[in-house]
Amino acid sequence: METRNTTSRIPFAASSHFWAVLLAGGDGVRLRGLTRRIAGDSRPKQFCRLVGNTSLFEQTRSRLKPLYSPDRQVFVLSRAHERYYSEDLRESAAASLVQPLNRGTGIGIILALIHILERDPHAVVGLFPCDHYYSNEDSFRLTIRAAAACAEHRPSSIILVGAEAEYAEVEYGWIEPDAVVLQTGVGPLFQVHRFWEKPPLDHARGLMRRGCLWNTFVAFGLAATLLDILCARVPEAVISVAKAMADLAWETAYPLLETVDFSRDVLAHETRRLLVLRDRKSGWADLGSPDRVFETLARHAIRPEWFSEADKGLFEQLALHRV
Repeated sequence: METRNTTSRIPFAASSHFWAVLLAGGDGVRLRGLTRRIAGDSRPKQFCRLVGNTSLFEQTRSRLKPLYSPDRQVFVLSRAHERYYSEDLRESAAASLVQPLNRGTGIGIILALIHILERDPHAVVGLFPCDHYYSNEDSFRLTIRAAAACAEHRPSSIILVGAEAEYAEVEYGWIEPDAVVLQTGVGPLFQVHRFWEKPPLDHARGLMRRGCLWNTFVAFGLAATLLDILCARVPEAVISVAKAMADLAWETAYPLLETVDFSRDVLAHETRRLLVLRDRKSGWADLGSPDRVFETLARHAIRPEWFSEADKGLFEQLALHRV
């Protein structure tokens, strides 16, 4: 089996075919109470200043800026949230794909892939949720460079980024790695044995002992390969979105689309084509619930502008609970 350190010798900028898709169309229902407290309205979490002085969406854009030129970035958005992002994107050169309705990550990814393939048939695409936190962004970018290079040189596979588990989290998805297929500049690239979605506590502890990884939902692949997998699993959705794009028939097509979760409905059934790169040091967290937000802030000693003394006890309690 080939295990030479290949990706460490491949400069990220060597390819003009690297694209980033920023997924920012979610509704963030679970955090609406907190976002209403912080921003005074019910905006989705990706457009709220949960951590720091800018929104999670703006932090994602800033995080990726050193890696992707604006004309190689695509934003997947929802029309219902336009008032929260329109000003930020007024000067942007990136493509903004505004959906009339949110129909899940899978539909948004199909939309982005068709858009990209029309412009670059050889595109290598990174998929980035816009509601996550990273404590070490330099480490994150190193992992991204390696993952993109792996995707380019393993064109039939999808490369996932799995975060090193810090505790037995029951609200995350987990990835169980298998054999090492390649050593990269940031660590080993594994085959994927299977996914575990939100396991009970005892099971999560066992997964952690076995070296399983948190699923960050960051993924890489050739645009053609990603679309091929989607065609295999949700062919009707791909046909419907492609037809809507060709006919400019968004308003009539979207209400008829079934919601597609890319991880649950697609990737979980294609493990034979998946590889996972371990992210050891970026400090990734999915800010999917108020408790997760408070716990992340406590762990990293972050006190945002909206923090009050009344929050201090909860911060400390959650930090201790996760240790």
